[in-house]
Amino acid sequence: MDEVLRIIPKSIREYLEIDVKQQTVNIEEIRLRVGKPVEIVRTKSDIDRQIKTTKPPIFTDKEASMMMASISQHSMYRLEEELRRGYITIAGGHRVGIAGRVVVEKGEVKGLREIGSFNIRIAKEKKGVSDPYLMDVCKNGIWMNTLIVGPPKTGKTTLLRDLARQISQGIPRKNIPARNVAIIDERSEIAGCVNGIPQHQFGMKVDVLDACPKAEGMMMMIRSMSPDVLIVDEIGREDDAKALMEAVYAGVSVISTVHGSSLMEVKQRPTIKKLFDQGAFETVIELTAVGRRANCKRVVRPAETLNNVVRT
Repeated sequence: MDEVLRIIPKSIREYLEIDVKQQTVNIEEIRLRVGKPVEIVRTKSDIDRQIKTTKPPIFTDKEASMMMASISQHSMYRLEEELRRGYITIAGGHRVGIAGRVVVEKGEVKGLREIGSFNIRIAKEKKGVSDPYLMDVCKNGIWMNTLIVGPPKTGKTTLLRDLARQISQGIPRKNIPARNVAIIDERSEIAGCVNGIPQHQFGMKVDVLDACPKAEGMMMMIRSMSPDVLIVDEIGREDDAKALMEAVYAGVSVISTVHGSSLMEVKQRPTIKKLFDQGAFETVIELTAVGRRANCKRVVRPAETLNNVVRT
């Protein structure tokens, strides 16, 4: 939390330090809106324990300006591209979503000004979270083309990140060697790069393209880095699907995620349906939300019938 606290104005920082610093592992988001009380979004376990806190302070316009100055290190120009995307990744891999007055030129979003809202999403590195899935995703030392399906906040990216770590490190206890891993991190969420350096821990055999569009990034990595496995988050566009199939045809394993409440739902989207029709995925991990926790609903093999559940 040190990097998060560093960018927050003093009065808000003191509130966070007093009331929640000891429960950082259970914080999901910190929401700051001008003129509104600070909101801390906790995991269900914290909510169930009814943690008592002091009255939250009101976030002011002056504090919003101070916070942007801290994030940008007093140079808004250096954040021009991030502001256009609507979020900024800070040290530690934490992602700061922003909202305010949109600057539009020739019909295109060029950036944001007069920022009025911040949403700090706390990055969580959960080592070992992929352990239950290893034997489904890796067969005879070969990593399967895998799609992770689930609605928001079910841990898709966390699972993807830990798979990247384990693949690049190798898993001696299971006789799985380390492989070259290429991460295309369009939204800077998987590796959480700051100045090109991943803020999360990976093995020695990881290469990252940060803030790079997925379709272009997959092709760049295949041509330049000779990966064994490609890691990519949130596929959905037609260009993404074409690049993914190019990777599969090139013999590169691809592990990706997609937003969706169920496998049945995502298969109804034309782009995703086409990938399944072409046999892109050998394994699907379907996550579902139970309360506010993620739970594995099932792992399936698309080559078989969808009713043939490998593991519940």
